[in-house]
Amino acid sequence: MNVHEYQAKDLLAKYGVSIPAGIPALTVEDAVAAARQLPGPLYVVKAQIHAGGRGKGKFKELPVNAKGGVRLAKSLDDVAAHAGEMLGNTLVTIQTGEAGKQVNRLYVTDGVDIAREYYLSLVVDRGSGRVALIVSTEGGIDIEQVAHDTPEKIATIVIDPATGFQPHHGRAVAYALNLAGDLNKQAQKLAKQLYEAFVALDAEMLEINPLVEAADGKLLVLDAKMSFDGNALYRHPDVVALRDESEEDPAEIEASKYDLAYIKLDGNIGCMVNGAGLAMATMDIIKLNGEFPANFLDVGGGATREKVTAAFKIILKDPAVKGILVNIFGGIMKCDIIADGIVAAAKEVNLAVPLVVRLEGTNVQQGKDILANSGLPIVAANDLGDAARKIVAQVQKVS
Repeated sequence: MNVHEYQAKDLLAKYGVSIPAGIPALTVEDAVAAARQLPGPLYVVKAQIHAGGRGKGKFKELPVNAKGGVRLAKSLDDVAAHAGEMLGNTLVTIQTGEAGKQVNRLYVTDGVDIAREYYLSLVVDRGSGRVALIVSTEGGIDIEQVAHDTPEKIATIVIDPATGFQPHHGRAVAYALNLAGDLNKQAQKLAKQLYEAFVALDAEMLEINPLVEAADGKLLVLDAKMSFDGNALYRHPDVVALRDESEEDPAEIEASKYDLAYIKLDGNIGCMVNGAGLAMATMDIIKLNGEFPANFLDVGGGATREKVTAAFKIILKDPAVKGILVNIFGGIMKCDIIADGIVAAAKEVNLAVPLVVRLEGTNVQQGKDILANSGLPIVAANDLGDAARKIVAQVQKVS
């Protein structure tokens, strides 16, 4: 689960992190009222969407030379003008794709006189099973270019969960940022605060870009991006309350109601699979055979008829889907039960696109018999390779 910048900053402030004053806004009037409450005379108006690269982004509805989603304002009139251009319009960034995201919220912050910019993030290192601090002196909107061109300017500090954050981790962060004196001490303190917030909130990613050294010698978190482990959200109702469903794909929201793991992709073959690894292999073999998956959809190990029906409906809501491949390995979930669900779902949704089903595992023959006797034009497959070839052939024949 992701949250907006202003929400991430509110969470971090509870752990003592230094953040410039800022107020969220939903309307132009809100934005002006927010600016009136800030010291000024310089303000920053920021579009709030769940994507990075806002500063370099472009609005679909505005001229090509229009400013992006992060703008400086030197007066209340400027704040109103920027807010009016942003709200309700679609911001396209390097992370949104061509579709972009509509801006429904703004964040008006106090301006900061910046002396230097840095980069600092925390992520879960899947390889080591530990939290990693990623630090660079080259903060700002081009951090991806830094990682590509000069990776030596990025330092990684791994923290053992058995010991947690130790003073030497803070010193390593300050050293990697080339900070001395009071700034060195501030960096050590900030790194500890961010780590504590990351662990306590069950975050998956926390990115501070930029972390800035202000002209008055203070380290400030100028931007913050956070995402959280969905499996741990039951422990954090305060975080769940921050969810902005308007930033999420409606199909993914619907899937979550049935405990389905669904992610929309750009292809034309819908996939329904049990198990994330098998789903990844299914998508790969579809591409190997010349087409592209329209989604990732894992029905899990305990799929019921209702879940399978819901999965079919979600897949078919995508107009790009020209065929469906069901790939099931029956272990905990028996093949005859999933076959019953497939037949019931196909009848309920009046399936009008080709359907190829590959079953293997517990009660596989019973499952195949159910499909064969269903009276539906379901194409059976012997193995995954056979299934991929058949659904690709069916889709290309239709096309």
